[in-house]
Amino acid sequence: MKSTQYFASFAILALALSANAFAKDNHSGTFTLSDTVRVGSKDLAPGQYKAEWSGPADALKVEIVKNGKTVATVDGKIKNLQQPAPYDAVTVKELDNNTKAIDEIDFSKRTDALLLAGE
Repeated sequence: MKSTQYFASFAILALALSANAFAKDNHSGTFTLSDTVRVGSKDLAPGQYKAEWSGPADALKVEIVKNGKTVATVDGKIKNLQQPAPYDAVTVKELDNNTKAIDEIDFSKRTDALLLAGE
C-alpha cells in the first residue's frame, strides 16, 4: 500500500515538473531583421535575433540577443493586440539622422507585442 502511495506521489511530481519544462516562454520571442536598424544606442545588422524581457508590462527591460550574447538593451513595454499576430513582424521608424530604429516587434500567433523605447 505504501509503495503505491510513493509511486503515485512520484508520478504526480514528475508530471508537474515535465509540464513546467515544456511550458511556453512568454517573456521572449524571435525575429528577423532584413536591414540595419538601431536599438537603443546600438546598430544591429540584418539577421536572426531573440528579444528577452523582464519587469512589469509598462516598464520592461528588453535584451536583444544574437548567438547567445546580448547585443543591445533597451526599455520597452507590452502592447496587447486584439488578435494574435499572423506572423513575426518588425515595425521601424525613421529617426532625425536618417537611421531606422525598431519601434515594435510582433510575434507570430501571440497577442502581446513589444514596444521599444526610442532615443
